[in-house]
Amino acid sequence: MTSASVRPVGVMLREWRERRRLSQLELSIQADISTRHLSFVETGRSRPTSAMILRLTEHLDVPLRERNTLLLAAGFAPAYPEGRLDGPQLEAVRASLRKVLTAHEPYPAVVVDRRWDVLDANGPLLRLAEGAAPELLEPPVNVLRLALHPDGLAPRIVNLGEWRAHLLTRLERQAAAIGDADLRALLEELRGYPGGTAGGRPGPQDVVVPLCIRAGEGELRFFSVTAVFGSPLDVTVAELAIESFFPADAATAEALRRL
Repeated sequence: MTSASVRPVGVMLREWRERRRLSQLELSIQADISTRHLSFVETGRSRPTSAMILRLTEHLDVPLRERNTLLLAAGFAPAYPEGRLDGPQLEAVRASLRKVLTAHEPYPAVVVDRRWDVLDANGPLLRLAEGAAPELLEPPVNVLRLALHPDGLAPRIVNLGEWRAHLLTRLERQAAAIGDADLRALLEELRGYPGGTAGGRPGPQDVVVPLCIRAGEGELRFFSVTAVFGSPLDVTVAELAIESFFPADAATAEALRRL
């Protein structure tokens, strides 16, 4: 990246403040700085220190990757490391994720990054993906594309319209929250897939949006739980999520135990 292509840090901070729908007064109160100083930072009349950038981005809930980008734009070194999940520094994290996936069996679970690319998965999840087009299973496998593509799991999802709407809404909120261009491109791609109106509605016994998927001659019903690391200081770790699927009824639980 050349210096000419780097946008002013004040402009970037203002965009994050506007994305969070905060006024200058509201952010200045939260960050314990004067509104005048914040205005000077955003307009480029004042150069923020690295500590000021970190304070503002903490209150704006800016992802760690983007905090590093803001620091670089201001001429400072990144504050947060970005380890490789297969590297030695994240060995303990990798081992913990594998334990969670294994312990969740016989129910499906998957580890994804912030762009929904699969980093690890347990056996039951891989079995659910059987029958998808080979190109959708080539790394990096995007779990949203795999779920909604007409050559993926979509033909087997009984409530496709409902599940599709749930996933697209979730992705839209995530893309808006972190301003990721790749997520916006993925969202537009997924919106172009068929199946927007097909499928049933939640039943009176449902407490969450279920995933209803055909398996053999039967039907499996799941609800999902998402887990993230509570206090990450590494960019890679901060972007990891575990999506765990639990049986939504006794018949599904029994079927998975048999499998």
